[in-house]
Amino acid sequence: MTMTVSSIDSLTLNVSQEVHVRASLEATFDALLEQIGPGNETPDGKPLSMMIEAWPGGRWFRDLGQGNGHFWGHVQAIKRPTLLEITGPLFMSTAVISNVQYRLKEVDGGTLMSFRHTAFGFIPDEHKAGLVQGWTPLMDRIRKHAEAAGKTH
Repeated sequence: MTMTVSSIDSLTLNVSQEVHVRASLEATFDALLEQIGPGNETPDGKPLSMMIEAWPGGRWFRDLGQGNGHFWGHVQAIKRPTLLEITGPLFMSTAVISNVQYRLKEVDGGTLMSFRHTAFGFIPDEHKAGLVQGWTPLMDRIRKHAEAAGKTH
């Protein structure tokens, strides 16, 4: 039998990022839904077949077809075009709960998109190490798609 003892610090995760998007709130929010949903891809550019049901209680999941997939979370709160909050295990198949928040605010020259991922539970070290590397390309894709779709003056 192997026993591992963890401290509270090893059971928590906090990732925060802010991105300035040169597009309207609406264009940024639409790009957010597209990029975490059907337009999602892995950090190395491979398609990641994700679905987002953009309403309170809606699911966020990876659709592998034929009824197969992986549940990532539920929409906890949505206030178009300023807030999307999701709670669930995300990509982790361990005893963990995550809260992911995208907050959008109109600023001079576009939109400030604030992102926060907090989690509590048994989070493998390899997941912790890869999280920033995984969220950063997603945030960049959201920015690029929003700017391409809805430039502001």
